[in-house]
Amino acid sequence: MVCLLVGGSVTLIATRGSDDVEVADDGRSAAAGTDPDGGGDGEEPLASATQRPSPPPIPVPESGPGTFTTAAADAAPVGNPDGTLYRYRVQVEDGIELDAETAAAEVHAILGHERGWTNDGDSAFELVAGDDTDLNVIIATPGTVDELCGRWGLDTRGEVNCRVDDDVVVNLLRWVEGSPQFDGPIQEYRALVVNHEVGHRIGHGHSGCPGEGMPAPAMMQQIKGLDGCVANAWPYDEDGEYIDGPWVP
Repeated sequence: MVCLLVGGSVTLIATRGSDDVEVADDGRSAAAGTDPDGGGDGEEPLASATQRPSPPPIPVPESGPGTFTTAAADAAPVGNPDGTLYRYRVQVEDGIELDAETAAAEVHAILGHERGWTNDGDSAFELVAGDDTDLNVIIATPGTVDELCGRWGLDTRGEVNCRVDDDVVVNLLRWVEGSPQFDGPIQEYRALVVNHEVGHRIGHGHSGCPGEGMPAPAMMQQIKGLDGCVANAWPYDEDGEYIDGPWVP
């Protein structure tokens, strides 16, 4: 099955800035050829021992070798031990300045977050390093994303992500720069990408905005616009309620 993602089933999803074949988050399908405080005195706050400046963005090459490093499996499973276990691995394209273990730790934290998919009471996720997986998170250069997604007829245009079958293919450009529609920290946007695509894998379809000023569902294609909602990376709210909206194709 195939879906397109951004950010964002056996699904493919395209995102730069899901459903058996999904649409790029800018609305185009391949077939159609369319598809984040400052000081109170106004001065920049000084760094202290408890503040850590964000690291500068890493470079985003247009393309890479198409080979990958698989992160070591050094994290305990998260979620319901008696529920449905999804074994996943994290792979990062060789030749880019992103460490596979660092990326895997971030993905693992997203999947184990108190507002993440384990809140459904059934899902559990285990990081593995072997080939026996239910889900693969692949972070690659724009050109490699185009190649991997294009094998399934998806047009990611060097801009978006996709999910195809059990593979969540994340465009390094989106991982580093986020999306213009998402005004939160880059770590939150990465959480949206992972939550949206994993959501498809565990059976969730797209949702629309539930109402003006409300949090956008994680399953909303937020890169296409928020329709009055507020950008949000998590499938559940602080009270453990699922953030849903009207069904959209």
